Amino acid sequence: MSANYTFDDLKKDVAEGRIDTVLACQVDMQGRLMGKRFHAEYFVESAWKETHSCNYLLATDLEMETVQGYKATSWEKGYGDYTMKPDLSTLRRIPWLEGTALVICDVLDHHTHEEVPHSPRAILKKQVARLEAMGLKAFMASELEFFLFDQSYEDARACGYRDLQLVSGYNEDYHIFQTTKEEDVMRAIRNGLQGAGIPVENSKGEASAGQEEINVRYADALAMADRHAIIKNGCKEIAWQRGKAITFLAKWNYSAAGSSSHIHQSLWSADGETPMFFDKDGRYGMSELMRHYVAGLLAHASETTYFLAPYINSYKRFMAGTFAPTKAIWSKDNRTAGYRLCGDGTKGIRIECRVGGSDLNPYLAFAALLAAGIAGIENKLELEAPFVGDAYHGKDVREIPHTLREAAEALSGSEMLRAAFGDDVIDHYTRAARWEQEEYDRRVTDWEVARGFERA
Repeated sequence: MSANYTFDDLKKDVAEGRIDTVLACQVDMQGRLMGKRFHAEYFVESAWKETHSCNYLLATDLEMETVQGYKATSWEKGYGDYTMKPDLSTLRRIPWLEGTALVICDVLDHHTHEEVPHSPRAILKKQVARLEAMGLKAFMASELEFFLFDQSYEDARACGYRDLQLVSGYNEDYHIFQTTKEEDVMRAIRNGLQGAGIPVENSKGEASAGQEEINVRYADALAMADRHAIIKNGCKEIAWQRGKAITFLAKWNYSAAGSSSHIHQSLWSADGETPMFFDKDGRYGMSELMRHYVAGLLAHASETTYFLAPYINSYKRFMAGTFAPTKAIWSKDNRTAGYRLCGDGTKGIRIECRVGGSDLNPYLAFAALLAAGIAGIENKLELEAPFVGDAYHGKDVREIPHTLREAAEALSGSEMLRAAFGDDVIDHYTRAARWEQEEYDRRVTDWEVARGFERA
C-alpha cells in the first residue's frame, strides 16, 4: 500500500503544482521497474486508466537482449503490445525525485485484458488468491543487503569495474562509527523510503567492508513485493544522486561476503488478526499448519531455488562460513541453515528463508515459496526434525543446488510449480535460466585469462 496516498491526493497535488511527473511502472523478469514518465496532468486525465508497453519487456535478459526461444513473444510474432493497468493502491509520492509520483501497473494481454500469466506480479497474485480461498493471508518481509561504493556508476563503468572503492575499509557489521560516515546516503535512503509510504525499521552495517542492510516493516505478500522493487530502485537513485554506486549483485567480489535477501514468512487468518503459524502447545509454538508449510518448503527446495537465485553469479554466494546457506534444512534460530525458525513461542513465529540473494525478483521468490508451502499444507507433509549444530558440515542432508544449470533442471521438472504457475510460465522461466547459462558458457572471463595466459 502507499500510506493512504490516493488518486484524489494526486489530483490535488497536480492541480496545485506539487506533482508534475508520474512514473507508471511494470516489473520485469529481473524485478526492475520499467515504464514511462507521464506528464502528471495527462496521467490524471487519461493514463490512470491504462497505457501500453512492448511485450518484449517480459522476454529479455539483464542487458535487454531480445532473447529467442520464448513462446509468448518473438520476432516472428512481431513484438506487439501489452496493456499496463495502474494499480492505484500502489500510488505514492517519490520524495527523492522532484515533483514525482509513482504507480505500479499490472500487465494485461492487449486483446483480452486478462493478466499476462508470466508477469511476475500476476504470478504472485495467483498464489495469494490460492491462500485466500483457504481462508489464509501471507505476511512477508525481505531484508535487503547491498554494497555501497564511493564511485558513481559512470566511474565504475569507465574503469571496467576494477579497483572499486568501497565506502569503508573494514567489516562494519552493526558498527555505529563506520556507518556514521555513510549517513549522507543511508539517512537519505531511510527518509526517502519512509516518505514514499514504505515504513522503514532500520539500516545497519553488514558483514563486509562497504556492506549495508535496509529493513522495512513486514506487509502482505503483494505489498511487500511492491515495496521491495521500489526499495531497490530508490536505493540506486539516491546513491547516484550523491555520486555513489550501489550493487545488489549477490557476490560482487570473491573475498567479500555475499548479499542476501532473507525472506520472512507467516500465515494469518484472512482478516490478518489470528497468527495461523502459532500454537502455544506446539513444539516451539509451531502449529500443525506451520509444520506442513515448512515441510513443503523443504520438500520442494531444489525446485524453487531458481526463483531465489536466478543468475550464474547467485550460486557463488553459497559458500560455507559466510552466513550464506549451503544446506536446505531447517533449524531453530540457526543462521547456518537455509531455513531458520524465528520468534518461536510467540505470535510472531515465522520461518526465514535464507537462500535468496539480493538479486532475486521478489514477486517470483515470494510466489515460489508460497506455492511450496501450500503444497505442504494440501498434502499434509510431515516436518522432519530440526537440524542442530553447524549445518555447513552436516552430513547426508539436503543441499541447495550448486549451479544455475542444476537449479534450472529442477525448475523445469517441478510438477508442483507447473501445477501452481502453469506449464507455459515454468517453460518461460526455464528458458530464461537456460539463456543465462548459455551466455555464460560462451564467455571468456578475466580469471581464465589471468590464470592461463602464460601457464596454459
